[in-house]
Amino acid sequence: MSSSATDRKVETEHISAYSSDQDSLSVDDIFNEKPKLTLPVIKNYFATRLTTLFDLPVYHSDKAWYVLINPIPALREMSWRDWNYYGLGWCGWVLDAMDFFCVSVALPEIAVSLKSSVADITWGVTLVLMLRAIGAISFGLASDRFGRKKCYIVICILFIIVEIATGFVQNLEQFLGVRAIFGILMGSMLPVCMITAMESQPVRARGILSGLFSPAYCVGYIMALVWYKVFAPTYKEGEGWRSLFWFSGGLSIILIIWRMLVPESEEFLIMQEKKKKFKEQNKKNGLHKYFNTTIIQTLKTEWLLFIYLCIAYAGWNFTSHGTQDLYVTMLSNQFGVDLNKRTLIVALSNVGGLIGGACIGNVSEVLGRRLSAIIATIFCGAFVYPSFYDADKNWGAYVVLIGFMIASWGISSAYALELVNKAHRTLLIGLAYQIGNLISAGSATIQAQLGEKYPIPGAAPGVYDYGKVMCIFCGAIFAFMVVILVLGPEKFHRNLKMTPAGLGAKEELEEGLILDSSDKEGKK
Repeated sequence: MSSSATDRKVETEHISAYSSDQDSLSVDDIFNEKPKLTLPVIKNYFATRLTTLFDLPVYHSDKAWYVLINPIPALREMSWRDWNYYGLGWCGWVLDAMDFFCVSVALPEIAVSLKSSVADITWGVTLVLMLRAIGAISFGLASDRFGRKKCYIVICILFIIVEIATGFVQNLEQFLGVRAIFGILMGSMLPVCMITAMESQPVRARGILSGLFSPAYCVGYIMALVWYKVFAPTYKEGEGWRSLFWFSGGLSIILIIWRMLVPESEEFLIMQEKKKKFKEQNKKNGLHKYFNTTIIQTLKTEWLLFIYLCIAYAGWNFTSHGTQDLYVTMLSNQFGVDLNKRTLIVALSNVGGLIGGACIGNVSEVLGRRLSAIIATIFCGAFVYPSFYDADKNWGAYVVLIGFMIASWGISSAYALELVNKAHRTLLIGLAYQIGNLISAGSATIQAQLGEKYPIPGAAPGVYDYGKVMCIFCGAIFAFMVVILVLGPEKFHRNLKMTPAGLGAKEELEEGLILDSSDKEGKK
């Protein structure tokens, strides 16, 4: 790292005090504290959810709100290496999303080429969703043990193989096989990319960088649409989708070369040394001689937080699937919107997501992560009714709705990173995200089945009132997310960096405002 990167001032933290004392300095640095589940602690925690929610970071800063919300000074703190890390993570997530949506944008053509139905081909999408957790576990553990760089390159190489193979499939069985492998890779790419992009960044830049990271998924969707239009007339008639997959695989070569030129992050190298030191301290204790003792420590300290993150990510995924999966079907089936207009609406909504993510990410630097996500979610609720009733006329409201929905999503990257421990960031965040995604994967099916119970009177057979179902479903999900975020913890601007093994923790890294505690002395 450059000297400017390593000498940054660590700013105020929101640290939860509801845990037991740490056993040692090394545990304190890379592991969270064990949850202390006594009745007084639990009662005090829930009693302080609203007070901590409105104890805003701007109250504890000597800067005015309009200074804190300005992302330019924060982005200027980033070194060229910081920009490389963020660019690698962001572009990897874009490519991951594009590869996923390559199937969605070409579903009818793939079905015809493989002599199958559209419903059969959609199983390829379902398999991807089902198997993502496997990738999150396998590559999450690998990334936290062997490094972000090695795993990033391996995943990209496997992407090339799978995408090229997808372009050569000749039947449904082959197609489902390669997409199942892609599902594992997709589950592994998100956490590796997120950690690569975010863990080394300046504290003040986290809000804007987090706000722009999740909407990279929207960019991937737009790229899939655009490149499909380009490659549709290539190769054989009706089989331009094969060229699309070959092209998508080729893009991974750029990322491999780029990643090879950028060294492993300093944070991982220090963490690796501290894990070795921790294992040496425990190698004489029974089974610790034979197993990875750091993962045992993580299971002891992170289980409660991990459950919360799974629930929170399930809610966020429900908001995404609930607002988007059946929307195009609703436009075409219920309102008769033509293909060109549907494409325009979806593209604009994704652009709205990019804008919303950037804006609310900055707002979180003033209001905190939880409150900012709650405000964005409440605005989503306000736009539910106009988005799904008379959707052919009120599609502008839907663009705003998606903007706020993805804005709430955007905060999740910084929020989760500041909560989990340093020893297994990739595993904890990636697995929580994918379990949440698996829980919410049935959103479209639930909405479709409920919608079929409400045929529109006087309309043609098979025309259903999907708008009513989506309105009720999304309203309930947004209310659920508000409750979950109100009840959740927050460690705003928590230090993500580590001092080298053997040097101990620096005093300034251990100080901060304890805003999740009734004790306001500002110490752990």
